[in-house]
Amino acid sequence: MISEDGGPTLEELATRAAAGDRAALEELLAEIQPRVRRICGRMLIYPEDAEEATQDALLLVATKIGGFAGRSKFTTWLHAVASNSARSTYRTLKRRAAERPTDDLPATPDPRTTSVIAGSRLDLLDALEILGADRPELVEPLVLRDVQQLDYNEIARLLDVPLGTVKSRIHSARHAVRPLLAVHD
Repeated sequence: MISEDGGPTLEELATRAAAGDRAALEELLAEIQPRVRRICGRMLIYPEDAEEATQDALLLVATKIGGFAGRSKFTTWLHAVASNSARSTYRTLKRRAAERPTDDLPATPDPRTTSVIAGSRLDLLDALEILGADRPELVEPLVLRDVQQLDYNEIARLLDVPLGTVKSRIHSARHAVRPLLAVHD
């Protein structure tokens, strides 16, 4: 299959990169960077935090591509890597904020590490961490729908699960995170 511009598709590049083709890996990383930045930017408020998560995700892709066996679509794997990277960056920011001595704390809270508004991305990231501990299979569909704003059919295709399963998982995830978000009201 050839992409719209006549070059190889992401799937082909990923397969070649997984087999050790260095040129394919370089091309793949260049092609996916804007997509990864968008995914991370939808989850993290500040562009510099999204950029940090993007770079971490690209590094993971580069180092873990050999483990991509093609059992699922590359874009599914990529969404998981990018979303997990954004969530990891958020956890790191929270940990750094908690470790700072109180003398070093700013007069006003850092909105990157302090949940201020109920229903904000920060509250959602905290809720996703809690949900992921008990029901990890619910996190990705919820992120793809409510954060990445993909439609149900596209999520089903990306995750390679039936449409009904996607809808059920999103419903269950929303039901589970709603009380976690309401705590801040």
